[in-house]
Amino acid sequence: MTNVPNFPQELLERISAVTNKRARFVLDAIVKNGAVTTEEINQAGYDHPPRAARDVRDLGFRLKTIMVKHTNGRSIASYIFDDSELESGKEGRRLLPKKERDALIHAAGDKCQICGALHNLQVDHRIPYEVGGESQSEEKQPYQVLCGSCNRKKSWECECCKNWLQIKSFATCLSCYWAQPAEHTHIAMQPQRRVDVIWMGYEVRDFERVRNNADNNKCSVAEEIKRILKNHTK
Repeated sequence: MTNVPNFPQELLERISAVTNKRARFVLDAIVKNGAVTTEEINQAGYDHPPRAARDVRDLGFRLKTIMVKHTNGRSIASYIFDDSELESGKEGRRLLPKKERDALIHAAGDKCQICGALHNLQVDHRIPYEVGGESQSEEKQPYQVLCGSCNRKKSWECECCKNWLQIKSFATCLSCYWAQPAEHTHIAMQPQRRVDVIWMGYEVRDFERVRNNADNNKCSVAEEIKRILKNHTK
């Protein structure tokens, strides 16, 4: 990329002190090229670019998201430094030691607490870091175990939620599906209820029966499940 700006020494010194590998990749790429695209972040091995950008923002660096053209012609997001000053007093997320992460995953039954998946398990703040910060570590259960897929879904919904963007209410997040899937009262401040169901092993036969019924009734599996429950409770 041409016309890479000269960055202030204060900014460069702050970047040199960053030890978070994911955040450091984003910062170094912007310093080198003036910007870094979501595609470049993916190619570096980080499969959720918005989370990488959040790591950078958590450290007090202000980023601006712009849309650029990929070489294949489609539009993709790119991150650049905002002109605003650095935010002071931000040290970023506390990185859990592997031993502590493994213990949390094992305590959760070695499965995702949303969908029950057994693979690609990650430890996530129950309340988004942007709302609760590290102060939530004083809570009884500050973390939850999610699979990579559910963690990405949570991130996308949280980042579009008014509470995440403006209000920053800890209590609102705590009553959300993504923090309390079994006892939630809303999903990203929308009056919704949700449950994720996975059929495993011999249960797959039950799923096939439900799907066949859904095909016969010309509806989705979710709609068929609702129909069964409605008839059962009459």
